[in-house]
Amino acid sequence: MTLIKSISGIRGTIGGKAGEGLNPLDIVKFTSAYATLIRRTSTVKNNKIVVGRDARISGEMVKNVVCGTLMGMGFDVVNIGLASTPTTELAVTMAGACGGIILTASHNPKQWNALKLLNEHGEFLNAAEGEEVLRIAEAEAFEYADIDHIGSYIEDNTYNEKHIESVLALKLVDVEAIRRANFRVAIDCVNSVGGIILPELLHRLGVQHVEKLYCEPTGNFQHNPEPLEKNLGDIMNLMKGGKADVAFVVDPDVDRLAMICEDGTMYGEEYTLVTVADYVLKHTPGNTVSNLSSTRALRDVTRKYGMQYNAAAVGEVNVVTKMKETNAVIGGEGNGGVIYPESHYGRDALVGIALFLSHLAHEGKKVSELRASYPNYYIAKNRIDLTPQTDVDAILAKVKDLYKAEEINDIDGVKIDFPDKWVHLRKSNTEPIIRVYSEAATMEAADELGKQIMDIVYSLAK
Repeated sequence: MTLIKSISGIRGTIGGKAGEGLNPLDIVKFTSAYATLIRRTSTVKNNKIVVGRDARISGEMVKNVVCGTLMGMGFDVVNIGLASTPTTELAVTMAGACGGIILTASHNPKQWNALKLLNEHGEFLNAAEGEEVLRIAEAEAFEYADIDHIGSYIEDNTYNEKHIESVLALKLVDVEAIRRANFRVAIDCVNSVGGIILPELLHRLGVQHVEKLYCEPTGNFQHNPEPLEKNLGDIMNLMKGGKADVAFVVDPDVDRLAMICEDGTMYGEEYTLVTVADYVLKHTPGNTVSNLSSTRALRDVTRKYGMQYNAAAVGEVNVVTKMKETNAVIGGEGNGGVIYPESHYGRDALVGIALFLSHLAHEGKKVSELRASYPNYYIAKNRIDLTPQTDVDAILAKVKDLYKAEEINDIDGVKIDFPDKWVHLRKSNTEPIIRVYSEAATMEAADELGKQIMDIVYSLAK
Protein backbone atom coordinates (compact mmCIF):
# COMPACT_ATOMS: atom_id res chain seq x y z
CA MET A 1 0.00 0.00 0.00
CA THR A 2 1.21 3.50 -0.82
CA LEU A 3 0.36 6.97 0.47
CA ILE A 4 2.21 9.90 -1.11
CA LYS A 5 1.85 13.26 0.62
CA SER A 6 3.14 16.09 -1.53
CA ILE A 7 2.55 19.79 -2.03
CA SER A 8 0.54 19.01 -5.18
CA GLY A 9 -2.00 16.82 -3.38
CA ILE A 10 -2.49 13.54 -1.57
CA ARG A 11 -2.52 10.30 -3.54
CA GLY A 12 -2.41 6.67 -2.66
CA THR A 13 -3.69 3.18 -3.22
CA ILE A 14 -7.00 2.10 -1.75
CA GLY A 15 -6.96 -0.41 1.13
CA GLY A 16 -4.76 -1.43 4.06
CA LYS A 17 -4.16 0.26 7.39
CA ALA A 18 -4.54 3.95 8.18
CA GLY A 19 -1.45 5.85 7.07
CA GLU A 20 -0.52 3.18 4.52
CA GLY A 21 -2.88 4.11 1.71
CA LEU A 22 -5.57 6.60 0.75
CA ASN A 23 -8.14 5.35 3.26
CA PRO A 24 -11.09 6.99 5.05
CA LEU A 25 -9.09 8.18 8.07
CA ASP A 26 -6.40 9.69 5.85
CA ILE A 27 -9.01 11.28 3.57
CA VAL A 28 -10.70 12.91 6.59
CA LYS A 29 -7.39 14.25 7.91
CA PHE A 30 -6.20 15.84 4.68
CA THR A 31 -9.64 17.17 3.71
CA SER A 32 -9.90 18.78 7.17
CA ALA A 33 -6.43 20.31 6.78
CA TYR A 34 -7.32 21.70 3.34
CA ALA A 35 -10.59 23.18 4.68
CA THR A 36 -8.65 24.83 7.51
CA LEU A 37 -6.25 26.46 5.02
CA ILE A 38 -9.10 27.67 2.78
CA ARG A 39 -10.95 29.21 5.71
CA ARG A 40 -7.79 31.11 6.64
CA THR A 41 -6.70 32.24 3.16
CA SER A 42 -9.72 32.59 0.86
CA THR A 43 -10.91 36.09 -0.01
CA VAL A 44 -14.25 34.71 -1.23
CA LYS A 45 -16.77 35.39 1.49
CA ASN A 46 -18.82 32.24 1.32
CA ASN A 47 -18.44 28.65 2.51
CA LYS A 48 -18.82 26.97 -0.86
CA ILE A 49 -16.42 24.22 -1.99
CA VAL A 50 -16.80 22.31 -5.28
CA VAL A 51 -16.15 18.57 -5.43
CA GLY A 52 -15.82 16.67 -8.74
CA ARG A 53 -14.48 13.21 -9.47
CA ASP A 54 -13.35 10.89 -12.24
CA ALA A 55 -14.98 7.47 -12.73
CA ARG A 56 -12.64 5.42 -10.53
CA ILE A 57 -14.20 2.48 -8.70
CA SER A 58 -13.21 4.07 -5.36
CA GLY A 59 -14.65 7.45 -6.37
CA GLU A 60 -18.04 7.08 -4.73
CA MET A 61 -16.46 6.10 -1.39
CA VAL A 62 -13.87 8.86 -1.49
CA LYS A 63 -16.50 11.44 -2.54
CA ASN A 64 -18.76 10.53 0.37
CA VAL A 65 -15.93 10.87 2.91
CA VAL A 66 -14.68 14.17 1.43
CA CYS A 67 -18.15 15.75 1.22
CA GLY A 68 -19.08 14.67 4.74
CA THR A 69 -15.82 16.00 6.13
CA LEU A 70 -16.23 19.37 4.39
CA MET A 71 -19.75 19.67 5.82
CA GLY A 72 -18.34 18.80 9.24
CA MET A 73 -15.85 21.63 8.81
CA GLY A 74 -18.74 24.02 8.13
CA PHE A 75 -18.46 24.23 4.34
CA ASP A 76 -21.31 24.10 1.83
CA VAL A 77 -20.53 21.37 -0.68
CA VAL A 78 -21.37 21.63 -4.38
CA ASN A 79 -20.97 18.09 -5.70
CA ILE A 80 -20.73 18.28 -9.50
CA GLY A 81 -20.56 14.49 -9.88
CA LEU A 82 -18.55 12.74 -12.60
CA ALA A 83 -16.50 15.57 -14.06
CA SER A 84 -13.10 16.14 -15.64
CA THR A 85 -10.33 17.99 -13.85
CA PRO A 86 -10.73 21.10 -16.08
CA THR A 87 -14.51 21.01 -15.57
CA THR A 88 -14.04 21.07 -11.80
CA GLU A 89 -11.49 23.89 -12.07
CA LEU A 90 -13.94 25.99 -14.10
CA ALA A 91 -16.81 25.12 -11.74
CA VAL A 92 -14.96 26.76 -8.82
CA THR A 93 -15.00 30.17 -10.49
CA MET A 94 -18.39 29.69 -12.16
CA ALA A 95 -19.94 28.86 -8.78
CA GLY A 96 -18.06 31.66 -7.02
CA ALA A 97 -16.68 29.07 -4.60
CA CYS A 98 -13.73 29.51 -2.24
CA GLY A 99 -12.07 26.27 -3.34
CA GLY A 100 -12.42 22.87 -4.90
CA ILE A 101 -11.28 19.27 -4.54
CA ILE A 102 -10.82 16.98 -7.54
CA LEU A 103 -10.94 13.28 -6.75
CA THR A 104 -8.67 11.71 -9.35
CA ALA A 105 -5.33 9.96 -9.56
CA SER A 106 -4.96 11.22 -13.12
CA HIS A 107 -3.09 8.62 -15.22
CA ASN A 108 -2.41 6.19 -12.32
CA PRO A 109 -3.97 2.68 -12.46
CA LYS A 110 -7.40 1.90 -11.00
CA GLN A 111 -6.23 1.03 -7.46
CA TRP A 112 -5.08 4.64 -7.00
CA ASN A 113 -7.05 7.74 -6.08
CA ALA A 114 -6.09 11.23 -4.96
CA LEU A 115 -7.24 14.57 -3.63
CA LYS A 116 -6.17 17.45 -5.90
CA LEU A 117 -6.63 20.74 -4.12
CA LEU A 118 -7.77 24.01 -5.73
CA ASN A 119 -7.84 27.63 -4.58
CA GLU A 120 -10.64 30.14 -5.21
CA HIS A 121 -9.39 30.70 -8.77
CA GLY A 122 -9.84 27.02 -9.63
CA GLU A 123 -6.05 26.64 -9.77
CA PHE A 124 -3.78 24.25 -7.88
CA LEU A 125 -2.38 25.36 -4.54
CA ASN A 126 1.14 26.78 -4.68
CA ALA A 127 4.08 25.14 -2.89
CA ALA A 128 3.73 27.17 0.31
CA GLU A 129 0.00 26.41 0.55
CA GLY A 130 0.62 22.73 -0.13
CA GLU A 131 3.25 22.61 2.61
CA GLU A 132 0.81 24.27 5.01
CA VAL A 133 -1.86 21.64 4.30
CA LEU A 134 0.67 18.92 5.11
CA ARG A 135 1.68 20.73 8.32
CA ILE A 136 -1.93 21.17 9.48
CA ALA A 137 -2.68 17.51 8.71
CA GLU A 138 0.38 16.29 10.61
CA ALA A 139 -0.50 18.39 13.66
CA GLU A 140 -4.23 17.63 13.28
CA ALA A 141 -4.71 21.36 13.86
CA PHE A 142 -8.32 21.57 12.72
CA GLU A 143 -11.63 22.18 14.43
CA TYR A 144 -15.06 20.99 13.32
CA ALA A 145 -18.25 23.03 13.21
CA ASP A 146 -20.87 22.92 15.94
CA ILE A 147 -24.43 21.80 15.21
CA ASP A 148 -25.60 25.25 14.14
CA HIS A 149 -22.79 25.71 11.64
CA ILE A 150 -22.58 22.35 9.84
CA GLY A 151 -22.36 22.84 6.07
CA SER A 152 -25.00 22.06 3.46
CA TYR A 153 -24.84 19.73 0.45
CA ILE A 154 -26.21 20.06 -3.08
CA GLU A 155 -25.68 18.14 -6.30
CA ASP A 156 -25.33 20.17 -9.48
CA ASN A 157 -24.75 18.20 -12.68
CA THR A 158 -24.83 21.20 -15.05
CA TYR A 159 -21.09 21.89 -15.19
CA ASN A 160 -20.20 19.51 -18.05
CA GLU A 161 -22.62 21.50 -20.21
CA LYS A 162 -21.24 24.81 -18.90
CA HIS A 163 -17.69 23.66 -19.68
CA ILE A 164 -18.64 22.76 -23.26
CA GLU A 165 -20.44 26.11 -23.68
CA SER A 166 -17.32 27.94 -22.50
CA VAL A 167 -15.17 26.07 -25.05
CA LEU A 168 -17.59 26.82 -27.90
CA ALA A 169 -17.54 30.50 -26.90
CA LEU A 170 -13.75 30.84 -27.37
CA LYS A 171 -12.97 33.22 -30.25
CA LEU A 172 -10.50 30.84 -31.91
CA VAL A 173 -12.84 27.83 -31.83
CA ASP A 174 -14.31 27.86 -35.35
CA VAL A 175 -17.37 25.61 -35.15
CA GLU A 176 -18.47 26.42 -38.70
CA ALA A 177 -15.08 25.47 -40.18
CA ILE A 178 -15.08 22.20 -38.21
CA ARG A 179 -18.62 21.37 -39.34
CA ARG A 180 -17.76 22.08 -42.99
CA ALA A 181 -14.67 19.88 -42.80
CA ASN A 182 -16.91 16.87 -42.01
CA PHE A 183 -14.26 15.22 -39.87
CA ARG A 184 -14.46 11.60 -38.80
CA VAL A 185 -13.09 11.36 -35.26
CA ALA A 186 -12.20 8.41 -33.01
CA ILE A 187 -11.87 8.68 -29.22
CA ASP A 188 -10.46 6.47 -26.46
CA CYS A 189 -11.66 7.67 -23.05
CA VAL A 190 -10.25 4.78 -20.96
CA ASN A 191 -13.54 4.12 -19.15
CA SER A 192 -13.65 7.41 -17.30
CA VAL A 193 -15.27 10.84 -17.48
CA GLY A 194 -13.97 11.63 -20.96
CA GLY A 195 -16.56 9.12 -22.17
CA ILE A 196 -19.30 11.41 -20.83
CA ILE A 197 -18.10 14.81 -22.02
CA LEU A 198 -16.07 14.25 -25.22
CA PRO A 199 -18.90 12.77 -27.37
CA GLU A 200 -21.09 15.72 -26.41
CA LEU A 201 -18.31 18.23 -27.14
CA LEU A 202 -17.67 16.70 -30.57
CA HIS A 203 -21.39 16.69 -31.36
CA ARG A 204 -21.63 20.38 -30.44
CA LEU A 205 -18.56 21.09 -32.61
CA GLY A 206 -20.41 19.66 -35.59
CA VAL A 207 -18.56 16.32 -35.81
CA GLN A 208 -21.16 13.87 -37.13
CA HIS A 209 -19.06 10.70 -37.21
CA VAL A 210 -17.47 9.56 -33.90
CA GLU A 211 -15.91 6.14 -33.32
CA LYS A 212 -16.01 5.47 -29.57
CA LEU A 213 -13.60 3.21 -27.70
CA TYR A 214 -13.86 2.59 -23.95
CA CYS A 215 -16.33 5.41 -23.32
CA GLU A 216 -18.35 3.66 -20.59
CA PRO A 217 -17.35 5.41 -17.31
CA THR A 218 -16.97 2.22 -15.24
CA GLY A 219 -13.53 2.92 -13.74
CA ASN A 220 -12.42 -0.50 -14.97
CA PHE A 221 -9.72 0.84 -17.28
CA GLN A 222 -9.36 -1.40 -20.33
CA HIS A 223 -5.67 -0.54 -20.66
CA ASN A 224 -3.02 1.31 -18.69
CA PRO A 225 -4.61 4.77 -18.43
CA GLU A 226 -1.51 6.81 -19.25
CA PRO A 227 -1.96 7.95 -22.89
CA LEU A 228 1.39 6.67 -24.18
CA GLU A 229 1.96 4.74 -27.42
CA LYS A 230 2.70 1.45 -25.61
CA ASN A 231 -0.81 1.56 -24.06
CA LEU A 232 -2.81 2.56 -27.14
CA GLY A 233 -2.62 -0.45 -29.46
CA ASP A 234 -6.41 -0.82 -29.75
CA ILE A 235 -7.16 2.67 -31.02
CA MET A 236 -4.03 2.73 -33.19
CA ASN A 237 -5.28 -0.46 -34.88
CA LEU A 238 -8.73 1.09 -35.29
CA MET A 239 -7.12 4.07 -37.04
CA LYS A 240 -5.10 1.80 -39.35
CA GLY A 241 -8.46 0.56 -40.67
CA GLY A 242 -9.09 4.03 -42.13
CA LYS A 243 -12.16 4.70 -40.01
CA ALA A 244 -11.28 8.25 -38.95
CA ASP A 245 -9.25 11.34 -39.79
CA VAL A 246 -7.88 11.73 -36.27
CA ALA A 247 -8.09 10.00 -32.90
CA PHE A 248 -8.11 11.77 -29.54
CA VAL A 249 -7.03 9.93 -26.40
CA VAL A 250 -7.39 11.30 -22.88
CA ASP A 251 -6.37 10.14 -19.43
CA PRO A 252 -9.02 9.41 -16.73
CA ASP A 253 -9.37 13.07 -15.66
CA VAL A 254 -9.17 14.57 -19.18
CA ASP A 255 -6.36 17.08 -18.67
CA ARG A 256 -3.93 15.33 -21.05
CA LEU A 257 -4.52 14.95 -24.77
CA ALA A 258 -2.74 12.52 -27.09
CA MET A 259 -3.55 12.22 -30.79
CA ILE A 260 -3.21 9.56 -33.48
CA CYS A 261 -2.85 10.28 -37.20
CA GLU A 262 -5.17 8.96 -39.90
CA ASP A 263 -2.65 6.18 -40.69
CA GLY A 264 -2.55 4.84 -37.13
CA THR A 265 0.77 6.43 -36.13
CA MET A 266 1.15 8.49 -32.96
CA TYR A 267 1.08 12.25 -33.46
CA GLY A 268 3.42 12.56 -30.46
CA GLU A 269 2.11 13.93 -27.16
CA GLU A 270 4.85 16.58 -27.11
CA TYR A 271 3.32 17.99 -30.30
CA THR A 272 -0.22 18.47 -28.94
CA LEU A 273 0.85 21.77 -27.33
CA VAL A 274 3.16 22.69 -30.23
CA THR A 275 0.31 22.40 -32.77
CA VAL A 276 -2.27 24.24 -30.69
CA ALA A 277 0.31 26.97 -29.98
CA ASP A 278 0.96 27.36 -33.72
CA TYR A 279 -2.75 27.99 -34.29
CA VAL A 280 -3.08 30.39 -31.35
CA LEU A 281 0.07 32.37 -32.28
CA LYS A 282 -1.11 32.68 -35.87
CA HIS A 283 -4.14 34.62 -34.59
CA THR A 284 -2.91 36.03 -31.27
CA PRO A 285 0.65 37.38 -31.03
CA GLY A 286 2.15 36.62 -27.63
CA ASN A 287 4.58 34.60 -25.55
CA THR A 288 4.58 30.89 -24.72
CA VAL A 289 5.67 28.72 -21.79
CA SER A 290 6.32 25.02 -21.24
CA ASN A 291 8.33 23.15 -18.63
CA LEU A 292 12.05 22.43 -18.90
CA SER A 293 11.46 18.81 -19.93
CA SER A 294 9.21 19.65 -22.90
CA THR A 295 10.23 19.71 -26.55
CA ARG A 296 12.24 22.53 -28.09
CA ALA A 297 9.73 22.58 -30.97
CA LEU A 298 7.52 25.00 -29.00
CA ARG A 299 10.41 27.46 -28.76
CA ASP A 300 11.02 27.11 -32.53
CA VAL A 301 7.35 27.73 -33.40
CA THR A 302 7.18 30.69 -31.00
CA ARG A 303 10.25 32.32 -32.53
CA LYS A 304 8.80 31.79 -36.02
CA TYR A 305 6.18 34.37 -35.01
CA GLY A 306 8.80 36.69 -33.48
CA MET A 307 7.57 35.97 -29.96
CA GLN A 308 9.33 34.89 -26.77
CA TYR A 309 9.39 31.39 -25.29
CA ASN A 310 10.09 30.83 -21.58
CA ALA A 311 10.74 27.62 -19.65
CA ALA A 312 9.26 26.87 -16.23
CA ALA A 313 10.12 24.33 -13.56
CA VAL A 314 8.31 21.01 -13.95
CA GLY A 315 4.77 21.00 -12.51
CA GLU A 316 1.56 22.64 -13.69
CA VAL A 317 1.52 25.26 -10.95
CA ASN A 318 5.03 26.39 -12.00
CA VAL A 319 4.02 26.62 -15.67
CA VAL A 320 0.94 28.71 -14.73
CA THR A 321 3.05 31.03 -12.56
CA LYS A 322 5.51 31.61 -15.42
CA MET A 323 2.65 32.15 -17.90
CA LYS A 324 1.21 34.88 -15.70
CA GLU A 325 4.64 36.49 -15.23
CA THR A 326 5.28 36.63 -19.00
CA ASN A 327 1.70 37.27 -20.21
CA ALA A 328 1.82 34.06 -22.24
CA VAL A 329 -1.10 33.50 -24.62
CA ILE A 330 -0.60 29.71 -24.63
CA GLY A 331 1.42 27.24 -22.60
CA GLY A 332 1.42 23.86 -20.99
CA GLU A 333 3.38 20.67 -20.66
CA GLY A 334 4.83 18.21 -23.14
CA ASN A 335 2.66 15.40 -21.79
CA GLY A 336 -0.28 16.64 -23.88
CA GLY A 337 -1.29 19.34 -21.41
CA VAL A 338 -2.66 22.50 -23.08
CA ILE A 339 -3.18 25.61 -20.92
CA TYR A 340 -5.07 28.38 -22.70
CA PRO A 341 -5.60 31.45 -20.46
CA GLU A 342 -8.46 32.68 -22.65
CA SER A 343 -10.36 29.76 -21.10
CA HIS A 344 -8.64 29.18 -17.73
CA TYR A 345 -5.24 28.47 -16.20
CA GLY A 346 -5.42 24.68 -16.22
CA ARG A 347 -4.59 21.82 -18.59
CA ASP A 348 -7.72 21.12 -20.60
CA ALA A 349 -8.12 18.41 -23.25
CA LEU A 350 -11.49 19.85 -24.38
CA VAL A 351 -9.87 23.16 -25.23
CA GLY A 352 -7.03 21.28 -26.94
CA ILE A 353 -9.44 19.26 -29.11
CA ALA A 354 -11.51 22.29 -30.14
CA LEU A 355 -8.46 24.39 -31.06
CA PHE A 356 -6.76 21.48 -32.85
CA LEU A 357 -9.83 20.73 -34.99
CA SER A 358 -10.18 24.45 -35.80
CA HIS A 359 -6.54 24.51 -36.92
CA LEU A 360 -6.91 21.29 -38.92
CA ALA A 361 -10.03 22.64 -40.66
CA HIS A 362 -8.23 25.86 -41.63
CA GLU A 363 -5.09 24.07 -42.85
CA GLY A 364 -6.95 21.52 -44.97
CA LYS A 365 -4.22 18.91 -44.44
CA LYS A 366 -4.20 15.32 -43.30
CA VAL A 367 -3.19 15.00 -39.65
CA SER A 368 0.09 13.27 -40.61
CA GLU A 369 0.86 16.14 -43.02
CA LEU A 370 0.19 18.70 -40.29
CA ARG A 371 2.54 16.84 -37.94
CA ALA A 372 5.25 16.74 -40.62
CA SER A 373 5.12 20.55 -40.87
CA TYR A 374 6.70 20.96 -37.41
CA PRO A 375 10.37 20.67 -36.36
CA ASN A 376 11.15 17.03 -35.64
CA TYR A 377 12.69 16.18 -32.27
CA TYR A 378 12.87 13.05 -30.17
CA ILE A 379 13.03 12.82 -26.37
CA ALA A 380 14.78 9.97 -24.53
CA LYS A 381 13.75 9.42 -20.90
CA ASN A 382 16.20 7.72 -18.54
CA ARG A 383 16.81 7.56 -14.81
CA ILE A 384 19.81 7.13 -12.53
CA ASP A 385 19.25 5.07 -9.39
CA LEU A 386 21.32 6.24 -6.44
CA THR A 387 21.71 5.27 -2.81
CA PRO A 388 19.89 7.35 -0.16
CA GLN A 389 23.33 8.53 1.01
CA THR A 390 24.22 10.11 -2.34
CA ASP A 391 24.41 13.92 -2.29
CA VAL A 392 22.36 14.59 -5.43
CA ASP A 393 22.64 18.38 -5.15
CA ALA A 394 26.44 18.19 -5.05
CA ILE A 395 26.47 15.98 -8.15
CA LEU A 396 24.19 18.35 -10.07
CA ALA A 397 26.40 21.29 -9.08
CA LYS A 398 29.45 19.47 -10.51
CA VAL A 399 27.61 18.68 -13.75
CA LYS A 400 26.62 22.33 -14.04
CA ASP A 401 30.26 23.37 -13.58
CA LEU A 402 31.48 20.86 -16.18
CA TYR A 403 29.17 22.37 -18.79
CA LYS A 404 29.39 26.02 -17.76
CA ALA A 405 30.37 26.99 -21.32
CA GLU A 406 26.90 25.92 -22.53
CA GLU A 407 23.54 27.58 -21.92
CA ILE A 408 22.45 26.43 -18.43
CA ASN A 409 19.06 26.66 -16.68
CA ASP A 410 19.07 25.62 -13.01
CA ILE A 411 15.57 26.60 -11.83
CA ASP A 412 14.69 22.90 -11.54
CA GLY A 413 17.72 20.62 -11.48
CA VAL A 414 20.15 21.35 -14.32
CA LYS A 415 19.24 21.74 -17.99
CA ILE A 416 22.10 22.02 -20.49
CA ASP A 417 21.13 23.54 -23.85
CA PHE A 418 23.47 22.71 -26.71
CA PRO A 419 22.93 24.32 -30.14
CA ASP A 420 21.17 21.23 -31.56
CA LYS A 421 20.06 19.26 -28.47
CA TRP A 422 19.49 19.45 -24.71
CA VAL A 423 19.62 17.33 -21.57
CA HIS A 424 17.72 17.92 -18.32
CA LEU A 425 18.66 16.35 -14.99
CA ARG A 426 16.34 16.71 -12.01
CA LYS A 427 16.10 14.82 -8.76
CA SER A 428 12.94 13.09 -7.67
CA ASN A 429 11.18 14.44 -4.59
CA THR A 430 10.11 10.98 -3.50
CA GLU A 431 12.99 8.56 -4.23
CA PRO A 432 16.80 8.62 -4.60
CA ILE A 433 16.90 8.94 -8.38
CA ILE A 434 17.86 11.53 -10.97
CA ARG A 435 15.58 11.78 -14.00
CA VAL A 436 17.52 12.32 -17.22
CA TYR A 437 15.56 13.66 -20.19
CA SER A 438 17.40 14.43 -23.42
CA GLU A 439 16.23 15.67 -26.82
CA ALA A 440 17.85 15.65 -30.25
CA ALA A 441 17.00 15.34 -33.94
CA THR A 442 16.97 11.50 -33.73
CA MET A 443 16.09 9.11 -30.92
CA GLU A 444 19.57 7.58 -31.20
CA ALA A 445 21.24 10.96 -30.69
CA ALA A 446 18.91 11.78 -27.79
CA ASP A 447 19.61 8.47 -26.08
CA GLU A 448 23.35 8.80 -26.70
CA LEU A 449 23.38 12.25 -25.07
CA GLY A 450 21.45 10.96 -22.08
CA LYS A 451 23.78 7.97 -21.63
CA GLN A 452 26.83 10.22 -21.95
CA ILE A 453 25.61 12.46 -19.12
CA MET A 454 24.59 9.42 -17.05
CA ASP A 455 28.12 8.02 -17.30
CA ILE A 456 29.46 11.33 -15.98
CA VAL A 457 26.99 11.29 -13.08
CA TYR A 458 27.91 7.71 -12.15
CA SER A 459 31.61 8.65 -12.11
CA LEU A 460 30.87 11.68 -9.90
CA ALA A 461 28.79 9.54 -7.53
CA LYS A 462 31.65 7.13 -6.78
